[in-house]
Amino acid sequence: MQRIIQTAVTLSHRNSRSRSNSRCSLSQLAHTRSSVQDSNDLLIPKMPHFDYSPPPYTGPSSAEILKKRKEYLSPSLFHFYNNPLNLVDGKMQYLYDENGRRYLDSFGGIATVCCGHCQPDVVEAIVNQTKRLQHSTVLYLNNAIADFAEALASKMPGDLKVVYFTNSGTEANELALMIARLYSGCHDIISLRNGYHGNAAGTMGATAQSNYKFNVVQTGVHHALNPDQYRGVFGSDGVKYAKDVQDIIDYGTSGHVGGFIAEAIQGVGGIMELAPGYLPAVYDSIRKAGGLCIADEVQSGFARTGSHFWGFEAHGVVPDIVTMAKGIGNGIPIGAVVTTPEVAKVLTYRNYLNTFGGNPVCSAGGLAVLRVIEKEKLQQNAFVVGSYLKERLTALKEKHEIIGDVRGRGLMLGVELVTDRQLKTPAKAEILHIMDQMRELGVLIGKGGFYGNVFRVTPPLCFTKEDADFLVDVMDYTMSKM
Repeated sequence: MQRIIQTAVTLSHRNSRSRSNSRCSLSQLAHTRSSVQDSNDLLIPKMPHFDYSPPPYTGPSSAEILKKRKEYLSPSLFHFYNNPLNLVDGKMQYLYDENGRRYLDSFGGIATVCCGHCQPDVVEAIVNQTKRLQHSTVLYLNNAIADFAEALASKMPGDLKVVYFTNSGTEANELALMIARLYSGCHDIISLRNGYHGNAAGTMGATAQSNYKFNVVQTGVHHALNPDQYRGVFGSDGVKYAKDVQDIIDYGTSGHVGGFIAEAIQGVGGIMELAPGYLPAVYDSIRKAGGLCIADEVQSGFARTGSHFWGFEAHGVVPDIVTMAKGIGNGIPIGAVVTTPEVAKVLTYRNYLNTFGGNPVCSAGGLAVLRVIEKEKLQQNAFVVGSYLKERLTALKEKHEIIGDVRGRGLMLGVELVTDRQLKTPAKAEILHIMDQMRELGVLIGKGGFYGNVFRVTPPLCFTKEDADFLVDVMDYTMSKM
């Protein structure tokens, strides 16, 4: 048996097609054996049972797809793993490669798949609408966009009830920044260091990570000190961080600002939850300076945090504008901006139109997502399973020195890896190795943070405790082998 395991490890980086046809791999062992031991007497975790078998794949191989991708797609595109994964099928919290091998999806397509892959009710709504009418533009009436807007507005606090649909989170944030500037009459925007809001002209300016910024003209944005509870100078004291925003207003602007934009939990930035007390203090400063407060809920929205439907709600604030995407459509390209009737008036001063915003198919799918979240009690599940998973990851931290921090809430969790806990030295190479080994055992997980050393755990909200156990056991196994 030890020889079988050693062979599997040796073959872990070879072509996945030949591996599945001729040899036994770690992920296959994890899928089929519950008590297999490796050469170090460590139990290989077993993947939970799941009653679904994908149809045989008859498409091109990974090598053929990669060849076309390199020739015809932008060279800016990158992929996880040295041996890229060809995913061809999905069902709820699981994904399948070209050989029918199953993987636990712990990344959710970058916090996008909230209801589960190919969730039946969402698929049915999309297919039924596609059969009737695919596109008409908002220049004509259609009930799909109106029904979805009504349902979405019902999930918002205060007077946030006017919805404008876009095609992505970048578009939503771009529009929100423009609205804030138009309403306030000021160009200055304050955002947070380490935040990410998109890669268009305005959003790239608001984004505050050099990894995502090109050398193009970016004006009118001031980046405030990040209320980082792990690496920040004030620890978890949000009020002290908030003083930097007031200092920017006093010393870096005319005393008046257009607005402030922030994620309640920084996604790309490494699942950084803003320090307690920060947002209330900042919102107060911004509003006194005549600006609007924008909550970027692209990743933390739609019940992902478990304790609340929106990430900002955990901070006891009500924004003037909320932006969203990703989870809003469970994989459909759609985003939205929600604001108050008073603020929304600024878009009537000129013509403003989005050709595909509120497309009937996307709207029907989005409405189905909201209904599934309620029907399947996914917010409650995100809270229960997410809390359980965080407890298990925190316990794992006590076992492995490489884990420097465990953070986040619900099913939006981060695990930061370091080579030195005191110095908090980013474990950049180590995380790549662990990711690759976790994939071999059947777990797909995200990666982020400014240094690229943070595991981003953002699975579909139908994740179970058994899935959480498997994820943690696989992470434990791979770290124990280092």
